[in-house]
Amino acid sequence: MNEKAALACRACGAPLDIRNLVSESGWREAPRIRDMTEIQFSSSTCQVEGEIVPAAEINLGPGDSVFFEHHVMLWKEERVAMSLMQLSGGLKRAFAGMPFLISVATGPGRIAFSRDATGELIVLPLHPGMELDAREHAFLLSSHQISYSFVRIKGLSNILFGGQGMYMDRFVTTGAPGLLILHGYGNVFERRLAAGESILVEPGAFLYKDSSVTMNVEFQRLGTGFFGGTNMSLARMTGPGRVGIQSMYVHHHTE
Repeated sequence: MNEKAALACRACGAPLDIRNLVSESGWREAPRIRDMTEIQFSSSTCQVEGEIVPAAEINLGPGDSVFFEHHVMLWKEERVAMSLMQLSGGLKRAFAGMPFLISVATGPGRIAFSRDATGELIVLPLHPGMELDAREHAFLLSSHQISYSFVRIKGLSNILFGGQGMYMDRFVTTGAPGLLILHGYGNVFERRLAAGESILVEPGAFLYKDSSVTMNVEFQRLGTGFFGGTNMSLARMTGPGRVGIQSMYVHHHTE
């Protein structure tokens, strides 16, 4: 099953597909859905509501479940069962400031989620065999068909100047398609890079990428001086694969 077939818009019967909305520089609007549009995944449905601080309302089918960061649940019906996901690397996650508690909601029943911030909810249907990396604290929820782990960001300069910490969240599908929803601050745009094609991104703008895209922070000298001049740090993203950026950067302090 391909990405277009994995999720369909129940309101109009058409797949989530906005490839025609592309700027001259190659950026397109990230795959969000219009307000109150309902999409289906597995035996469940998802409806995104609101524009300034959007919320995702999930109607979970029997046996379906979603997992999410502990604090992003907005409300739920009493019959929705709650549990905790077993995570590996607990101490690493705690020291790196990553979410230590991941909650799981299991249907049937309705439950809603919202990141307590302005921005956009990005709906990413993942077909079997896909791997996607996201910056820390970007993911809102994921369906149970997707496995969740984290990968260390390689290179000291990437960690110190990448604006997102030591790790990225990694989401992987195996034999079934799944649904992943991310939150981006401001507006979110996506670009698909060809093999070997590169683009320089302000590190704080990075939101998500296919795992096939490499990321390395580079320094560009803007001037010279007695104390070494002024440099600018930029993240070089090299394809093949998709890159998503956000127009607003919010730093999450570790606890």
